[in-house]
Amino acid sequence: MEALAGTAVPYAYAVKAGRWLFLTGHEAYDFASGPAPEVEGPEGFPAFGAPRLRREAEYILKRMRKTLAEFGSDFRHSLRVDQYYPVFEAVRAYQLARHGEFGDYIPPSTSVLMERLFKANSHISMSMIAVVPDKDYEIGKLYPKEVPVPVGSFFVPAITCNDFVFVAGQMASDENALDPSVRLPKEVRNWGGPNAVRRQTEFILKKRLEPALKAGDSSWTNVLKAQIYVPTAADIPDALDVWQQHVPHPCAVTALPAKGFGFVDGIVEINLLALRDGAKRKKEVLKVDLPAMSSYGACVRAGELVFPSGLMPVGADGHVVGKIQSPAFDGLAHAAQFQALTALAYAERVCKAAGAPLSNIVRAQYFMADVREFPGVQLAWAKRLGNQPHPFVCVQVPGPLPVPGAALTADYWIYAP
Repeated sequence: MEALAGTAVPYAYAVKAGRWLFLTGHEAYDFASGPAPEVEGPEGFPAFGAPRLRREAEYILKRMRKTLAEFGSDFRHSLRVDQYYPVFEAVRAYQLARHGEFGDYIPPSTSVLMERLFKANSHISMSMIAVVPDKDYEIGKLYPKEVPVPVGSFFVPAITCNDFVFVAGQMASDENALDPSVRLPKEVRNWGGPNAVRRQTEFILKKRLEPALKAGDSSWTNVLKAQIYVPTAADIPDALDVWQQHVPHPCAVTALPAKGFGFVDGIVEINLLALRDGAKRKKEVLKVDLPAMSSYGACVRAGELVFPSGLMPVGADGHVVGKIQSPAFDGLAHAAQFQALTALAYAERVCKAAGAPLSNIVRAQYFMADVREFPGVQLAWAKRLGNQPHPFVCVQVPGPLPVPGAALTADYWIYAP
């Protein structure tokens, strides 16, 4: 797409890299012209017809189905879906539409609420990873008895595909509610045990993710990448402290605040990607010269795929880059542009360590303090990569990001054949 919604932004709504397909940042608008009449409804009576949220979901899924078909694939060969919503009401509408489109196979899924999406009145943002069908890339569905699926979600908790294991976002819950063992006693105000974030993180690691990995013939040693969602940036240290106690093996980690989760009192969700034990591809922790506080984890390679940790715009001095200039030049989206240039510079170091060019970024997730500063991100992309279409999703997190003054956290996937 040379001009997203009539702007100067070149957008890659789909990328094919080898057998891998990346559909990133799909919302219910026309990529060429902007608002889609079939979503917005009649101008004089917008609420006429199907519910708005259902219209959004069906529009996104219909276009995804068409896009996959153009690459010779389909929903049966999807490996993972990531969904963001600004309101809970959108989740049910989307899941009903998704179940209708996908049928009896919905891949591992992550769904959390964010403050807002890219288009101001969007209620659903969807991204997908899939493969082009091949006998060596058949999907194995895993239903470990220890890993329940929330009622109404219908997704497969984990799958295998070739060397890889994809594990859905897990919470400290059963099918219907938060597990009683992680609830804090309501009667004791100053209880001395672990707080809710720590209790839920540990439960997810030991009671959900570990059995899912085992079902896929994998283990913590071969985990490649994790995304950890908690309510606020202040909760991240607790979640990571528990993570490091149970997962001493280096892997890529992205940790972010989210506005809401799938269960009442549920405040942690974690998804995983791993290699199977004994896989032909081998996990390689790349040696990359990055500032110590620019990420929470390692940069990892597995064959032709490279996984940096979420990149934060922290310089060698330990401060967010552009700290002095950005407040004075907010009209230039200075913070977002300067910080995105930094994230791309760090990503380029990762690419160099993997023997790939920066142009081989195939999936870019931007978690921003203010979505309206995305033009700065795009300016940074254009400065480094010219008119190359940008395979991005952009959402706004609740409250501040972990680094004081940060405009974004950037999470990339890189193809390095």
